[in-house]
Amino acid sequence: MNQTIRIIGGKYRGKKLHFPSSEGLRPTPDRVRETVFNWLMHDIRDVRCLDAFAGSGALGFEAHSRGAAYVLMLEQDSNVYSNLAKTALSFNSTDVVVKKIDACKFLQESNESFDLVFLDPPFAKDYLPGCIERLSNSTLLKAGGLLYIESPQEVEMDFAIWQQIKLKHAGQITYGLYKKIKEG
Repeated sequence: MNQTIRIIGGKYRGKKLHFPSSEGLRPTPDRVRETVFNWLMHDIRDVRCLDAFAGSGALGFEAHSRGAAYVLMLEQDSNVYSNLAKTALSFNSTDVVVKKIDACKFLQESNESFDLVFLDPPFAKDYLPGCIERLSNSTLLKAGGLLYIESPQEVEMDFAIWQQIKLKHAGQITYGLYKKIKEG
């Protein structure tokens, strides 16, 4: 059964994105996405963006629509990856890339560098602490870069490395935006 979300703003506002049902896949709700991209409105244009647990693609495609220079989306589930890759082709842009890879493995091994990272892993998995540690101790997210986190509860952050910009709750979701103030 296909499910649908819409891009909220930017160049592709209103474009429908279909995604398959998959365990742990829950797109960021419209209301939360609208808030997050309002927070990012002055910081999204021309940045390199990583959507580490892409799922439906809601965050990555929204970032592309709003002017991110490059968006890399990671997904390990074959069915979900195939859908993301097909959707990315519909944008007819080389600025949106989808890779079939485990996001945790990518974060451990990649030498790429990003200005903005979205971390919205499946809530049933405890991926966030390891992912945040890797981003803290590498140049994967540039100093001065922004990290968006979505989780079922507030995440403990090292405030010697991360400055909390925003933190909100919506239903069962806690979401926040953090600025990397220095390498760990």
